[in-house]
Amino acid sequence: MKLPKMAPIRQRFEGPALTDIEGEVSAQLDRAGIALAVWPGMRIALTAGSRGIANIALILKATADKLKSLGAEPFIIPAMGSHGGATAEGQVKVLASLGVTEAYCEVPILSSMEVVQIGETERGIPVYIDRHASEGDGIIVIGRVKVHTDFKSPIGIESGIMKMAAIGLGKHKQALALHDYGIRGIRDYMPEVSRVVFAKANILCGIGIVENAYEQTAKIEAVPTPQIEERERELLKLSASLMPKLPVQQLDVLHVDRIGKSYSGTGMDTNIIGRMRILGEQEPKTPAIRYIVAGDLSEETQGNALGIGLADLTTKRLFDKIDFHKTNENVITSTFLHRAMIPIVVASDLEAMKTALRCSWGVVPEQARVIRIANTLHIEHMYVSEALLPEIVELEHVEVTGELEEMKFDERGVFI
Repeated sequence: MKLPKMAPIRQRFEGPALTDIEGEVSAQLDRAGIALAVWPGMRIALTAGSRGIANIALILKATADKLKSLGAEPFIIPAMGSHGGATAEGQVKVLASLGVTEAYCEVPILSSMEVVQIGETERGIPVYIDRHASEGDGIIVIGRVKVHTDFKSPIGIESGIMKMAAIGLGKHKQALALHDYGIRGIRDYMPEVSRVVFAKANILCGIGIVENAYEQTAKIEAVPTPQIEERERELLKLSASLMPKLPVQQLDVLHVDRIGKSYSGTGMDTNIIGRMRILGEQEPKTPAIRYIVAGDLSEETQGNALGIGLADLTTKRLFDKIDFHKTNENVITSTFLHRAMIPIVVASDLEAMKTALRCSWGVVPEQARVIRIANTLHIEHMYVSEALLPEIVELEHVEVTGELEEMKFDERGVFI
């Protein structure tokens, strides 16, 4: 089989980028009136999730430093549902993979899967928060605001501070309680849980983080608790406006070099690949991709292969890295089982590409519409096939950065 030639391209995106992270965190906390809410000796929990958020360790450290300057005693709690195998030790390891350690942040990390119930919603869903957080004197909820990978919210609340207050603070037990209702649980009932948290727990403020298309910190905003829901809607609009996408919307094959939780909560960002794979939920119309290949797992995902079910083909090297306990714990908690189903496993990237092209009915392999990306988080640089170049060169934000060349593989059939 003669494979299509590929050329490297670069997409250029517009959007702000903060340079003084520490200064901005301090200024935002001042604007939110944190000095009026903190007293010497006050123990304050800071939430730290499992996502690969730009500058997250620095943001946590800067928040802790600000609180310590006011005489408080901050500590960090892992706030991540079932991730890290739903164990206290596993969640500390997840934070360490993100650079969030006691040594760097200079505060304790108190990890436990224990929660306490602080109330329930009007529809009777119990509301939990982390035990260590409940034993402290206050909580600051820190989260990235972005479009969710499972749903589109009619009220404009998706991933962000409110989700962190509900599923993050409530740990595995809250995740289970909400995911029992499927999409309704996280789309419709999650905001109700977070409202109870804001009413019952001493949430001092929220810190919303928005990133640009280059995975850089575009905005940090400390929001007083009564204003969180209103401001999160506006931050979500900003995030959506900055979100990157593939340069074309119809493909025969998309090869993703690596998938993993460090790139998206779903391993591959569903907004980038145009697949949800949730029972009963309608699939996005675009992008329309015939076959998706998952080449490998990131090291940071620590064997959690949730999202593998979004692919049609994968490689033996990825399959051999799967930690089925972590993957199953995560996907069963979510109840979206299809996302962890194993696709066809072949020997290598080369075999996966040949298989996908062989099964692209009516398409001459050399003329196939193919894109290769490193992962779904970093799509500034990529390779596109020859058939796509006439469309690519017409796009103002895209630059062709090299010549067309044959696909290159090493002796194992792995993409070079």
